Amino acid sequence: MAAKRDDRMSLVAFMQAGSTSVYSGSWRHPNTEHGYLDASYYAKVGRQLEEGCFDLMFFDDRLAMPGIYGGSVAEAVRTGARPVKLDLSVVLGVLAQATSKIGLGATYSTTYYAPFHVARTFATLDHLSGGRAAWNVVTSVNDSEAQNFGLEAHLGHEERYDRADEFLDVVAGLWDTWEHGALQHDRVAGYFADPAKVHELGHTGRWFSARGPLTVPRPPQGRPVVMQAGSSGRGREFASRWAELIFTGDPGLEVARGHYADQKARIDAAGRDPRSVKICPMAYAVVGESEQHAKEREAMLLDDLVDPMASLTLLSELTNYDFARHGLDDQVTDEVIASISGIRGLVENMRAHLGRPVTVRDLAGHRATLLQGPRFVGTGPQVAEQMAEWFHGEACDGFVLAATHMPGAFEDVVRMVVPHLQRAGLFRTAYEGNTLREHLGLAVPASTRAAAGSSV
Repeated sequence: MAAKRDDRMSLVAFMQAGSTSVYSGSWRHPNTEHGYLDASYYAKVGRQLEEGCFDLMFFDDRLAMPGIYGGSVAEAVRTGARPVKLDLSVVLGVLAQATSKIGLGATYSTTYYAPFHVARTFATLDHLSGGRAAWNVVTSVNDSEAQNFGLEAHLGHEERYDRADEFLDVVAGLWDTWEHGALQHDRVAGYFADPAKVHELGHTGRWFSARGPLTVPRPPQGRPVVMQAGSSGRGREFASRWAELIFTGDPGLEVARGHYADQKARIDAAGRDPRSVKICPMAYAVVGESEQHAKEREAMLLDDLVDPMASLTLLSELTNYDFARHGLDDQVTDEVIASISGIRGLVENMRAHLGRPVTVRDLAGHRATLLQGPRFVGTGPQVAEQMAEWFHGEACDGFVLAATHMPGAFEDVVRMVVPHLQRAGLFRTAYEGNTLREHLGLAVPASTRAAAGSSV
């Protein structure tokens, strides 16, 4: 049965397990709490978001300090450009205990992890959280990460996605190696589990081999929810095959509408129901007690807190290209684009949004300031109205909200925006289920290995 587009939006909190939110000046904000090395900090944020009935909180990750700019991590350390990244499996373990409803997601790389490790990590999280796990699939971005894993350089763009496709095949297969009902726990008969319902995978491919079965029984959700954020043509094709929640970075409403229509068409062409896949752009909400208060907050965020060197450092990390050779006001020419993997779509979107050539300053600001997605500014009712315009305008199915400061930005949304979305019928007033799939309106996928795999 075809899925119906939900008349309520999804809300996802974009988290960092470290010193800085995706907005690189957040650590300097006067209301930021520097508790990122304390478990209670993450527990507090999780409970706040759960109070606001958010679908999911998920954590971005990188496997290296930003070290491409000038061939050094010095500027990342000096300016606080995301030099701290904690192990997400531990952070999510804390949150699984501190919360009971909100979805819990983490970014794991298909380039530097093994499929068995990822399958086991997220199956375990799904069990221990009662069916709330999500995996944000990335192919990783730069040579600094490669050099932390014994390699000199990162794989090329197409090779990364070839590897990722096979990686997902293996992980999905491993999640299916246990059938529902395999566990028996028959103490009297001494019969722990049914061998006919536990299957070897037997995968041998170009990149991976995995015998299986997984050492974790079938997850409560069947499979944890799969997220993905690729914006290139190959990234969108990958999302069309695998993603259940697609995280985008469109700067304006018209660009987002075009991306939304294109991605939904690709999902349909891949043989999946496009209404069953959520598309959520990253957005900032700058909320004030009055419109003037909100604008003053926005001005401080735009003008005072972001060091230009932090912007360049994070841009170089994203693109795997050393922008130390360019000035901030240099244009991003076609020659530059040709030498940087994976940013053509981003630059084209920015050109369409700005209506002029894109400069290095524009591109750096997209990565480090408040330009990466829409910025909703105003009182609670005004921000809710701006979000509704995007949702009703078929530009999105909800939003991935990023924090300008922690945890106050999320407190503002929960206290001042969510109640107005609820009164408008655009957002839930209470959780109606227990699992992330229930929050998102996603079906539990059927197992494929019950029929295809050999039993143990």
